[in-house]
Amino acid sequence: MKRTQMLGLFAAMVAVSVATNITTNLIQRKGQAESYFQTTDIPTTYAALAKAPRAMDTDFTLAAELSVHAVVHVKTKTPVQIQQGFGGGMNDPFFDFFFGPQQRRQQPQREAPMQEGSGSGVIISNDGYIVTNNHVIDKTKEIEVTLNDKRTFKAKLVGADPNTDIALIKIEAEKLPVILFGNSDSVKIGEWVLAVGNPFNLTSTVTAGIVSAKARNINIINSQMKIESFIQTDAAVNPGNSGGALVNTRGELIGINTAIASQTGSYAGYAFAVPASIVKKVVSDIRQFGFVQRAVLGVSMGDITSELAKEKNLKIMEGAYVSEVVEGSAADKAGVKKGDVITGINDVNIKSSAQLQEQIGRFSPGDKITVSVRRENKTLKLNAELKNKQGSTKIASSEASIDMLGADFKAISAKLKDQFQLDYGMEVTNIKKGKLKDAGVMEGFLIVKINNQAIRSIDDIKEVLSEALNTNDKFKVLNIAGVYPNGKVAYYAVNVGE
Repeated sequence: MKRTQMLGLFAAMVAVSVATNITTNLIQRKGQAESYFQTTDIPTTYAALAKAPRAMDTDFTLAAELSVHAVVHVKTKTPVQIQQGFGGGMNDPFFDFFFGPQQRRQQPQREAPMQEGSGSGVIISNDGYIVTNNHVIDKTKEIEVTLNDKRTFKAKLVGADPNTDIALIKIEAEKLPVILFGNSDSVKIGEWVLAVGNPFNLTSTVTAGIVSAKARNINIINSQMKIESFIQTDAAVNPGNSGGALVNTRGELIGINTAIASQTGSYAGYAFAVPASIVKKVVSDIRQFGFVQRAVLGVSMGDITSELAKEKNLKIMEGAYVSEVVEGSAADKAGVKKGDVITGINDVNIKSSAQLQEQIGRFSPGDKITVSVRRENKTLKLNAELKNKQGSTKIASSEASIDMLGADFKAISAKLKDQFQLDYGMEVTNIKKGKLKDAGVMEGFLIVKINNQAIRSIDDIKEVLSEALNTNDKFKVLNIAGVYPNGKVAYYAVNVGE
């Protein structure tokens, strides 16, 4: 009996001792976090934390403090698409071209119903730049951001990249808390991570897990030039976490939470994040150019299976197998051949096609890289100069997208407005080689609407073109409606995705 009492007393003493140590540690860590938010030298603070002993890596309190204040709640409103006749309504003057003035009926104007959505975002600069997922803000008309201190701001879209499912938005604010980028390349399988976001509209939620895999391709991005090389984690991620932060135990951003593997739509064990290395490249390009400067190697590739290895007599199982080489591409110029296995880019080993996509996705057209290939059981190092999809090494300007249409535009004259009873429109002039000519558009065509949006200026054309190029749809099409000066009404479907 006494022995049992002594054991119980000993256990209680141990519990008190452990609790005291934990409490002391938490107080010390809380003090560190508070001092962090009092300093203005954020990079220095992170540098000091990076040198901290790794023995405390399972204490998530500091990482949570460093990240939770820089993760925001993103709320969106998206118009619900309503099927309408040409011109968007009976009282549009252009409706008369189809049904005649006698068919015009006065109808009360009503706004399209709005569908609300929500996600998360990560503040990456103290002046209001925020990273989120493209699918969070895609096709939205209103974006609202709520900070952890409950302040609310209207946000504007700076740019988006459907190929990586990353978008950049901006709010007008200063001295905001930020999360600094970490090195996603150094992340190890089995390493502890935190997922920070707003699942189910539950703000400032932190969950913990480990990295369970890297360079995961789950085939969820619907884009011709998609890059899927996700960090896989078992930290709980649910609807609303999209666009939130995946951080290491030092509070550094190593990924943007993007997707979950689930049969129900809720967390079922695994979640996936875009690596910070890709996010950083995409965000930098969007801020500098307005869109991503995409580099292309110019190969069709796949992973090596046991069947493929046997069929092609391959002696290795890791790397990206080259099934085709595009003529004139960077790979072709460098000497890459069909049947090669790409095993490295610069100093990084390549184990899969997804990893190769990730590595190439970090570069811009004109960048020079070293490609390691395995050919006939020998390793070769080839020098390649990357190109863009059009086969050029030049950095594209912000005007490049509208140049693909191959025409100039000017506002329609007052005479044409009176003739066709139009309030707006843009006339196609100086048509040359490009998308419009390929679709059959001729000079003098008066563009009234594109994708059911009124076209009043060159900026309207740029905007609707940008939206089409940034859509997740496989086919990127401009549905152009207008009239020729002789009164002939015409529709054109212009494919801008190729």
